[in-house]
Amino acid sequence: MTDWRPTGTQSRAALPRREGFAEQGGVRLFYELYGEGEKTLVFVPPWAVVHSRVWKAQIPYFARLCRVIAFDPRGNGRSDRPRGEAAYSDFELARDIGAVLDATGTGRASLVALSRGCHPALIFAANHPERVEAIAFVAPAARIDPAAEQRIALTDDVLQKTGLPDAALPAVLHFNLEAWRRDPVHYRAFLHGFFERCFEAHSTKPIEDGIGWGLETDPETLAATHLGPQPSADEVRELCARIRCPTLVIHDPADRITAFAEGVALAKALGTRLEVVEGAGHIVPARKPVPVNFAIRELVDESFVRKPPVPRRTSRGPKRALFVSSPIGLGHARRDVAIARELRKLAPELEIEWLAQHPVTRVLESEGETIHPASRKLASESAHIESESAEHDLHCFQALRRMDEILVANFMLFDEVMRERRWDLAIGDEAWEVDYFLHEHPGEKRAPYAWLTDFVGMLPMPEGGDHEAFLTADVNAEMIGHVEKHPEVRDRAIFVGNPEDIVPERFGAQLPWIREWTERHYQFAGYVTGFDPAELGPRDALRHALGYREDEKVCLVTVGGSGVGRALLERIIAAHPAARRREPALRTIVVAGPRIDPASLTRAEGLEVVPYVHQLYRHLAACDIAVVQGGLTTAMELTAAQRPFLYFPLQNHFEQNLHVRHRLDRYGAGRRMDYRASTPEEIAEAIAGELGRPVRSRGVETDGARRAAERIAELL
Repeated sequence: MTDWRPTGTQSRAALPRREGFAEQGGVRLFYELYGEGEKTLVFVPPWAVVHSRVWKAQIPYFARLCRVIAFDPRGNGRSDRPRGEAAYSDFELARDIGAVLDATGTGRASLVALSRGCHPALIFAANHPERVEAIAFVAPAARIDPAAEQRIALTDDVLQKTGLPDAALPAVLHFNLEAWRRDPVHYRAFLHGFFERCFEAHSTKPIEDGIGWGLETDPETLAATHLGPQPSADEVRELCARIRCPTLVIHDPADRITAFAEGVALAKALGTRLEVVEGAGHIVPARKPVPVNFAIRELVDESFVRKPPVPRRTSRGPKRALFVSSPIGLGHARRDVAIARELRKLAPELEIEWLAQHPVTRVLESEGETIHPASRKLASESAHIESESAEHDLHCFQALRRMDEILVANFMLFDEVMRERRWDLAIGDEAWEVDYFLHEHPGEKRAPYAWLTDFVGMLPMPEGGDHEAFLTADVNAEMIGHVEKHPEVRDRAIFVGNPEDIVPERFGAQLPWIREWTERHYQFAGYVTGFDPAELGPRDALRHALGYREDEKVCLVTVGGSGVGRALLERIIAAHPAARRREPALRTIVVAGPRIDPASLTRAEGLEVVPYVHQLYRHLAACDIAVVQGGLTTAMELTAAQRPFLYFPLQNHFEQNLHVRHRLDRYGAGRRMDYRASTPEEIAEAIAGELGRPVRSRGVETDGARRAAERIAELL
């Protein structure tokens, strides 16, 4: 059984431009309105065990194309919870659709209905054909398959019985109101069992979401929502016969909640197409959002062709590459620019455009790179990461899991960009959304694809215990399955480093060793710093060129491009006076970065705060000591320049604490510090101690960018 733990507030990929309440029969229904345009798409609520957030993988995509309305069902979310089964009749739920359309000033719309939303959508469309343009039915609980009546009667009977022995509960997924009333454990157990049956393998995050949404209502209400009056099978067939608008049915043959036969029967009754989506389970829009989004768009947008022919090259003109650079930290941007420069040397006719977001775009623009206009539509990953952080604490693995909505939205945008013209190459540097969804749906690949990363394998932090070890292993197992089942997706997989840089760990119990697996599936470029220390010239001359005096000891403090490092900056600022007492010539320069306001940081004698430093690596090579977070890029730039530095890995950040630490230990570089255990006085002592320490770290290769570019250029 998958564990469930509250995950806090989750960043959203799109925000409503308006929200409010519609009222129908004395019941208030909360709605959200997104996007603009002539057409409107309404997501009809399914069973009230969930609410409108079940559509989170669809809303951001369609909100860029048209008006989108989503509303919470009566019984969950921010809508009312009336008592009594009659309040949850499918006929009442159909009237709710009309009330929301009226409240939002919507005359006509297309409907998308999931599971139990099938009947309300059919009833409304049959009774108000002038208001419905099209309907997509997803995993429809139509109740017109002959076997459906027997299954539903069984669960209804069990739900209304009292005194059912506890031992009998697992057989019916704890679907028993009396047990729910007697002990909340049984209600939670039902939610666990129900949502685990809703999904196929590697669905831990949507299962957690579902359990959380189910806990937002109460057992009495949920029982009433299930037992609300529904039309008979004959009535449903009669409703289908009255539907005149275009329709579509989407279903997974392995659905364990609503039998696939019901989708087949509904498609037959409507005389419409059945879109088969495998590996999704019951809540198809959550587990397989990409094909669902495409299928819905095909239905409501006549100009959209799901698989357009790849345009033929009509001339021997320049080739085009789309480079997707991760916004989590600025290090990816610096190394990616270095690789792009080497690529242009090998293919001078190559035109590169970047799909990237702030703060990466700041680096790219300063280097004269071309940012694709669609970049401004990307949902912010950096803002999400910052929202997940506390005082020098970022649970990186969980933050990535909770970024699922943003990743779906950004992949859909990537797909749009790839459709707009012929691209000769796509490059993703830790572009997780691109890599994941291309492996989920290899048929959507539209150009040769190169993948770059500097670590392989999600690893659990000790504080996460067995549950986190289970989750990371599940994510790793899915990734391994993707790569081994579809090796054709990654035309090049390049590890930014060497085999020795890979942690000596397994992907999880009973899973392969990370290094052995990576050596079979990756090519190694060596590390990419983006500069050659020898080309910087003598250090004294470099210091003079950058304005540093001979008689001062320069301490450079930098925490990357996000706002996560604010707490560390404040701790170092607090340590500065004590460090200066030990070394009177100390000059501390704090680089706030693009997402921290320099004016919000304290000033002191001998300390200055700057917002951004172009070509920071030159200043790192010139400084006497640096204090950094635990990110790989800055630490390796200091290692290459043979400079002493202190580094403070973020708490609970598996990459910084495990992958980066292993690599720096191998190079013999830097002094690791524990933020929680380091007082300002102790930090001052460490700064003074490192100032006089000779650096004897392993040398860093200088041809990594060229080696990576050579491997990528082969695809052109």
